[in-house]
Amino acid sequence: LWDGAMTRDEKKRLKAFEKKFGYSFKKKKRLQQALTHKSHVNEQKMSADSDNERLEFLGDAVLELAVSKLLMKRFPQYNEGELSKLRAAIVNERQLADLAREYEIGEYLLLGRGEEQTMGREKPSLLADAYEAVLGAIYLDRGFRKAEKVISKHYSLLLEESSPDSLYRDYKTELQERVQSIFRTIPQYRLANEEGPGHRKVFEIDLLIEEKRYGMGRGYSKKEAEQKAAQEALRKLKAAYP
Repeated sequence: LWDGAMTRDEKKRLKAFEKKFGYSFKKKKRLQQALTHKSHVNEQKMSADSDNERLEFLGDAVLELAVSKLLMKRFPQYNEGELSKLRAAIVNERQLADLAREYEIGEYLLLGRGEEQTMGREKPSLLADAYEAVLGAIYLDRGFRKAEKVISKHYSLLLEESSPDSLYRDYKTELQERVQSIFRTIPQYRLANEEGPGHRKVFEIDLLIEEKRYGMGRGYSKKEAEQKAAQEALRKLKAAYP
């Protein structure tokens, strides 16, 4: 278990994170460990097993099992191949990093100076690993059912906002290739609006090609909104330039 002493301020910060994430730990040190990167452990000369890597390993397995159950229940008509494809589309570094950003995990990470200076709080790999580490910590804290409940809540929202087809496809990449081919330029994404509370913000993104709006998307993360805007723009371009 994480071996650092916690100050009152640290306990307060962890409580704020718990509220955002939707789970209250019996053992706060499990959460502290889940948010501790190895760069911080090395710098502070803490014991080697104080970082979040082992929790991330465990959380990865917990997440895969919980998402598998969720998808089987939600898509009873899908066969094994379709379920595997959908699971791969939503359990990957990009989606995990998006979820980590949604729950502001980056703000709470304990990093070494080197990682801090190289924008470690924004790195998708660090964010994805930390998200899985928190799930591993929940499993150790109160078992699979509690972890599954949190995962189901997070992923149900993701699945409600996105069709399975849109999760498989990367509309932004597809659009960029088409726009470069037709216009010899690249699409621009602009934040048009954001609303809602900090933990549940909705973003509205405009997609512009040569300063003309071709698409608009809304989502609980900027990336999700950008994908939806790209999907709309692709439809228009395919109709205009078949």
